[in-house]
Amino acid sequence: MLKSAFAIFVGLISNVVLSISFDTILKVMNILPYDHMFVATPIVLFVLGYRIIFSIFGCYLTARLAPQNPMKHAYILGGIGLVLGITGAILAGHIGPWWYSWSLVILTPPIAYLGGKLYVSTGNSK
Repeated sequence: MLKSAFAIFVGLISNVVLSISFDTILKVMNILPYDHMFVATPIVLFVLGYRIIFSIFGCYLTARLAPQNPMKHAYILGGIGLVLGITGAILAGHIGPWWYSWSLVILTPPIAYLGGKLYVSTGNSK
């Protein structure tokens, strides 16, 4: 049970740390503003793109660290991401285009699937 919780925690933290770090770099470079996401659509799509990549990596990492059932662990992380995404869309959706935060919510289940499947398909699953 502890190994499962650790695997999910590591995947979640990796996603958060990578996303916040990259956001900060873009803010320091004056590509993103500090207090909102009302910028040109290509920039919002770029942010969405790297967050998707980081999320797939987090689910992959969770599946890799899972003691058993890697896909189940990736889906659990996806479920946590879904709850956090819905919460973020409701509470902070006003700081950017409505479609940005809701697209993260909609894409979370396929992201969890892709991250877990990426690990399982390499033949490394337990």
